[in-house]
Amino acid sequence: MRDTDEPGHKLRKNLSAFDLTVFGVGVIIGTGIFVLTGQQAARNAGPAIVLSFALAGVVCALAALCYAEFASTVPVAGSAYTFSYATLGQFVAWIIGWDLCLELALGAAVVSRGWSAYLQELFDLPSWLAGDKARPDFGAAFIVVALSTVAILGAKLSGRVTGALVIIKVAVVLFVIGLGVFFIKAANYTPFIPPAQPAAKGSGATAPLVQVLAGITPQHFGWFGIVAAASIVFFAYIGFDVVATTAEETHHPHRDVPLGIIGSLVICAVLYMAVAFVVTGMAHYGDLDTAAPLAKAFDLVGQGWAANLISLGAVCGITSVILVLLLGQARVSFAMARDGLLPPVLAKVHPRFGTPWVMSTITGVVVMFLAAFIPLSELSELTSIGTLFAFMVVSIGVVILRRTHPDLPRAFRAPLVPWLPVVSVLASLWLMLNLPVITWVRFVIWMVIGLVLYFAYGMRRANLSAERSDHPPAPGGGSAGTAGKLTA
Repeated sequence: MRDTDEPGHKLRKNLSAFDLTVFGVGVIIGTGIFVLTGQQAARNAGPAIVLSFALAGVVCALAALCYAEFASTVPVAGSAYTFSYATLGQFVAWIIGWDLCLELALGAAVVSRGWSAYLQELFDLPSWLAGDKARPDFGAAFIVVALSTVAILGAKLSGRVTGALVIIKVAVVLFVIGLGVFFIKAANYTPFIPPAQPAAKGSGATAPLVQVLAGITPQHFGWFGIVAAASIVFFAYIGFDVVATTAEETHHPHRDVPLGIIGSLVICAVLYMAVAFVVTGMAHYGDLDTAAPLAKAFDLVGQGWAANLISLGAVCGITSVILVLLLGQARVSFAMARDGLLPPVLAKVHPRFGTPWVMSTITGVVVMFLAAFIPLSELSELTSIGTLFAFMVVSIGVVILRRTHPDLPRAFRAPLVPWLPVVSVLASLWLMLNLPVITWVRFVIWMVIGLVLYFAYGMRRANLSAERSDHPPAPGGGSAGTAGKLTA
């Protein structure tokens, strides 16, 4: 927390509880409703996608309480990375920071592809320019570049842009619910939980890991399908996690961050389940396997005008998700660079705008290439496993911090510790096990790359390691200042 006051590395404090709630709603309501709802209903859950959203929401609520306690206690940029550094040490902090890079950067790329799909639907653009089939996806690349520029210009400007877009997005969501109920056909809910079906032959790599470990035949639909869908749509709830990354830029983080985290999650979970229920009632779930399922549902019931309005709202609404994810990614990497785990040049703050402009620029370039070339489904699965892993680490960290620093001021305290964090860890692990084997393979490869970078650079260059070597213990076993305490 002392590091946050150093000249050249100090972020400007200009966000309120309302701004954080807007950020949370802005990032949560997005891909989950506008993109993943239809895809996972068609592939894994059927109309029971409503239960998948409910299950993912419960797991998120458990982790959200842990995040709220941490963010109100250690209000520093970096979210789960910073929390891990304070409780589990530098090595674990690197692992979770590297994992968050996977979560947030890929998340921004996922949403950018969804944005492009709705743009293509709205303006009937050529399939080579934007949408599901575009390679490269020029629409997705364009929006990433534009919003990276906004992120550099300041958090307050980003908050105002997000606020305006969230109003449009929530209005569209309520419009979908209000108009869609008049086109629901009860037959589309039958069966509500489609009977389990064996996965296509030769798809072992795409089967959930738990089924492979337990020797179960890979399946779609049924109860396994509900959980598998929950593991993927879980990605859409990561908004409250991003709220925690802006704690350092908040006027009263001890109060505002918990309000922003919990408030945005509760509001959005209700809207998620309502939209999923309406859309799967309007059209047969098998017809919704597209990157623009809400617009497709209204097209199928002969309401093309509404489909166009929804596409416009989705384009505006998903824009806010991309912006907040870009903000979160830049601040996590900024915190790692400020700690010396990444090159210090990456921790530069713009003298005029007070934002981590170097990391924002790099983040924008990386996300632009990911969004332009990588399929949406593969991106969303990797994002989910990264998010769930972060939830597990934060939940464990709350228990450890309660034991190691029981007297530390906590403006918000998670209830039922240690039982609630334990349940959060188990629930997150269960959802992770229901992700495809290939997703686990990619996740492990990503983490191995991170470990190589840590041992080759971060471990020796980190500020904590430097302080230990520069300030040996004082004669007689004492310590020289703060660095000596760290050595001891």
